[in-house]
Amino acid sequence: MNTRNVHDRLNGIEAFVQAAEAGSFALAAERLRLTRSAVGKSIARLEARLGVRLFHRTTRQQSLTDDGQAYYDRCVRALAELQAAEAELDSGRREPQGRLRVTAPLVFGRHCVAPVLRELAGRYPQLEVDISFNDRVVDLIDEGYDLGIRVGDLPDSSSLAARRLGLQTMGIGASPAYIAAHGRPVTAQEMQGHAGIIYARGGQDKAWTMQDEDGRATQLRLRPSLRLDDLQAIADAAIAGAGLAWLPCWMLARYVGTGELEVLMHGDRLAAHDVHAVWPQARHLPSKTRAAIDALAARVPAMLAP
Repeated sequence: MNTRNVHDRLNGIEAFVQAAEAGSFALAAERLRLTRSAVGKSIARLEARLGVRLFHRTTRQQSLTDDGQAYYDRCVRALAELQAAEAELDSGRREPQGRLRVTAPLVFGRHCVAPVLRELAGRYPQLEVDISFNDRVVDLIDEGYDLGIRVGDLPDSSSLAARRLGLQTMGIGASPAYIAAHGRPVTAQEMQGHAGIIYARGGQDKAWTMQDEDGRATQLRLRPSLRLDDLQAIADAAIAGAGLAWLPCWMLARYVGTGELEVLMHGDRLAAHDVHAVWPQARHLPSKTRAAIDALAARVPAMLAP
């Protein structure tokens, strides 16, 4: 069997596994960076070679046949062995290379993650960095990501490894115009009833949590003037005078420096959140992933300093 036939077989198997796990040819094509037609043809050739039908297909959905499920189980084990072998070889390389897929929260990703990984890509010409910005919790394994950045508590998981990058502290700010019109509240009691710009996602408001004098967690009660699901939009609204904003200190500091916002409260009494890099647990960590984690661990703590 020549190398081209081997390559075609492996491509067909990878397309099949991705289609089975994604539940659609279109999503598999997106993950593989191919057209839907190319994925469909690759799987059709695989079915013809095997002499079996791997998928039940309808206009609305697709599912594995019994033969397809049995073949999928074998393929997953085989690909895992190949990936482990590649990672073991890759771990001995001096320079990272290949495609690194990263998912990060919208604003934190743009301001704190992207600059670091952009410099990393510039340092290593054979490294291709692909960053997706999204505030939802992404399933790294199901969606094919090498690395994720998480702000907040991590769920227990035997399939993921993690490295702490720092602590994101919070602050409350408002524009000079809002303060001039409504006063400068500096205690929790004084803030009661003030207009608040609330982060809300999936119909749930993100609480403004602080510790009282006795160290007990309590929530600030403000009058919601706006509900937004993007931190940058919240900062913009605060600058426009819409109310008080609960923002990460690293972000609030940017606008304090320009005079667009003023700090009303910050420090240890406000809730803070750990920031982690997370990645799929593996025996051998690819050099591209290790390089990205090390770069983030070296740079992010200083960015998070209050």
